[in-house]
Amino acid sequence: MSARFPRRTAAMCALLVAATGLTACNGLTPGGGTKSAAPSGPVSTALPTGNATLTVVSSENAGTTKALAEAFHAKHPNITVDFQYTGPDDYDKSLNLKLSSDDAPDLALLNKLGTTVKGNLIRDLDPYTQAYGWDTKYPSSQLDQWRASDDGKQLGAGHLWAAPAGFSVVGVYYNKEIAAKLGIGVPKTRAEFEAALAKAKAAGELPVQLGNLQGHSSFVVQSIVDSVDGAAKTSDWVNGKQGSTVDTRGGADAATTLSDWAKKGYLPEGANGTDLPGSVAAFTKGSGLFLFDGSWDAQVIDKAAPGKVGFLPFPGADAASKATGIGTSVAYAIPAKSKNPDLAAAFLDFMNTPEAAQIQFSTGFLPVAHADQVKAPEGNVMNEVTAAWGKVNTDNGLVNFFANTDATMNDTLTSQGQQLIGGKTTPDAYLAALQADWLKGHQ
Repeated sequence: MSARFPRRTAAMCALLVAATGLTACNGLTPGGGTKSAAPSGPVSTALPTGNATLTVVSSENAGTTKALAEAFHAKHPNITVDFQYTGPDDYDKSLNLKLSSDDAPDLALLNKLGTTVKGNLIRDLDPYTQAYGWDTKYPSSQLDQWRASDDGKQLGAGHLWAAPAGFSVVGVYYNKEIAAKLGIGVPKTRAEFEAALAKAKAAGELPVQLGNLQGHSSFVVQSIVDSVDGAAKTSDWVNGKQGSTVDTRGGADAATTLSDWAKKGYLPEGANGTDLPGSVAAFTKGSGLFLFDGSWDAQVIDKAAPGKVGFLPFPGADAASKATGIGTSVAYAIPAKSKNPDLAAAFLDFMNTPEAAQIQFSTGFLPVAHADQVKAPEGNVMNEVTAAWGKVNTDNGLVNFFANTDATMNDTLTSQGQQLIGGKTTPDAYLAALQADWLKGHQ
């Protein structure tokens, strides 16, 4: 993960793992085999009438959870939220031990499910989903990222084990000044997008800014796969559904397109030696009509190029195509040994309110819901990011990162993407390598 976002400090590691869909900094190993009966049975949405304390453990240090805790306390003064922060270097290593102890917290941030499900360390949230109606409040693509089978092996389906607290999404930033100079409108279709690339190249502008030192060409590839094959089919592959393959119409389109863009000079020379921050810096200085990147860089981009950048979901075949986006969330689970599971569930439900949406947005995340009710200052690119996020949710188009499908996929995406751009492999061989990695990871 740190390789993808080297400018972020180690203290942000766990947060970014969850927010950007990267593989974890450290595995959840200690205590993973501990067996404790995962409770089930009747649940309640009623809050305590007397004084109560909700204990929350987390490695999230953007201030989101702490602000949500303060807002929840303000709404329910008899409830104190004891927010306990642990640095990411220690958090994942110690989490399973915390969950299995007799002094387990009431809520715990998860960077991934790891062995928590298999070890019966967290509660099945299905009863709360039904009690609060979460399945009607959240797009299914949001919740499905935290569903898994009882053994935790099959992701994307089965019981719900955690609820999201804030999201990130990958889309396409565009330089408004270059677009206006060349008479290019916001592309509404794939054909318009490709035409914009050709027009930029003919005018001497770089069509697509890219830093691929850490494999961010995967954003280009996955954006095309998601768009062509659809979120549901692509999610099956990311979630390791048996029989899935990336060698699809969308996969072939994506690999061929990336190769073609490199051959046509649509990508910067030296892309394989440039990291993401380097490409972002170049883009904000006017190098590139488009940049495939995530919402986590929106404020950096807007600060460097205020009012000059827009954002859109990667366009589909026609203007009516469903919007898709790459993304995932920070999420919280209720430990099996929580002493206040009903209160913990009430806090999770609070994360889905308009008040929580503003808190999530103001602390750097896209809101779980109510994206239409949050707003950045006029002209800030975050307003376009939020609008795109709303479209993706409306169309149920969120897909977890390819890099998250197994422990080694990010390395494969990086090495194979560099070879494809460098002309040292073919689109077919690129897809074959990704599928071979997937098969190895999901056997």
